[in-house]
Amino acid sequence: MTMTADAFIARVLDALPPATPMRDQIALELRGSIDERLAAGQSLDTALRQLGDPTKLAESYLSAVPLRSAPFFVRALARLMDFAAVTVVIAPVAIGLWFFGDVRYMPWGLFLYLIVGSMLVAIYPIVAEALYGRTLGKHVFGLRVVTESGTRITWLQAVVRNLPIFLQIFVIDALFALFTERSQRAFELLSRTRVVMR
Repeated sequence: MTMTADAFIARVLDALPPATPMRDQIALELRGSIDERLAAGQSLDTALRQLGDPTKLAESYLSAVPLRSAPFFVRALARLMDFAAVTVVIAPVAIGLWFFGDVRYMPWGLFLYLIVGSMLVAIYPIVAEALYGRTLGKHVFGLRVVTESGTRITWLQAVVRNLPIFLQIFVIDALFALFTERSQRAFELLSRTRVVMR
């Protein structure tokens, strides 16, 4: 089954980070290029084949936009804000357990609360970065997570870059950002991702 022009353009746009400011312009430019090729007598398959792989095409558009690495301390503030946001969301549960919970079940309730809370702190960045390219803290501080070429990260990359939280080596991993050229943590190097200014 051949790809439609709309599906091709959608694949190119899907490879771009959600916060890319030129998305509409890129879609119009691609539509115009495809229409020109069709008007010149090319088949749709030939036109799309000449445009190339949608991900590579997205990378070529992004190469025109210089990526500025996010400063270490701004990233640290964004991470603290993310932790605070999750804490604010789950704190009412702890308060409710403390004031209204049955004393007999209090240790189990608090244990369950700590487990669920820890999982939320660890899983939230994975989901937010895979879906939106940023967490709440990164959004507030004008940061986004992209691949090294500037395209949108995959779910696997989101998981790998956040493994230090699960492995309890986050501090060691974060120190790498002080010594790498693009301020990348060790697991960002491994996942081929980076945090940039929007």
